[in-house]
Amino acid sequence: MSKAKSDKVSPDLDTPTDLPQEAVDKISAALNTLLADAFALYLKTKNFHWHVSGRHFRDYHLMLDEQSDAIFATTDQLAERVRKLGGITLRSIGQVSKLQTIKDNNEDYVPPRQMLRELMEDNKHVAAAMRKAHKIADDNEDRGTAQLLELFIDETERRTWFLFEASRQEGSNAA
Repeated sequence: MSKAKSDKVSPDLDTPTDLPQEAVDKISAALNTLLADAFALYLKTKNFHWHVSGRHFRDYHLMLDEQSDAIFATTDQLAERVRKLGGITLRSIGQVSKLQTIKDNNEDYVPPRQMLRELMEDNKHVAAAMRKAHKIADDNEDRGTAQLLELFIDETERRTWFLFEASRQEGSNAA
């Protein structure tokens, strides 16, 4: 099926797809926002990993390192999914900063529990954004993107759970 490509895609990057251009554009936009958020969340998680302190240092330090690795592992898959569809993906930190919905944290010091709670909320935000992107993929009959996002939603919910449990006050059953 031939389709008219928008001027955004160089003919050399014009990946063939049977999806209409409008679907490619919508799905690519949703995935690029998720990609920007993945980079922002990765860096924030690394920042907290590097600057965590206190009596649970080793546990938090290792958990945040593991989580940042998992977040970073999603970036290539998200970007390659955009390209498989014939879309254009992020090219710079400037684009990341324009598209990210995760807020940066540039504070000199953040208490450990606050770090974990902030990352928990950020991961919850990312899971919700992934669900919205999943709906866009479903609405456009893009099973590949939907399937990829299902895996990432599960991984994001796992990180949220771990951060929640690690940030609970000792001796408290409530959050």
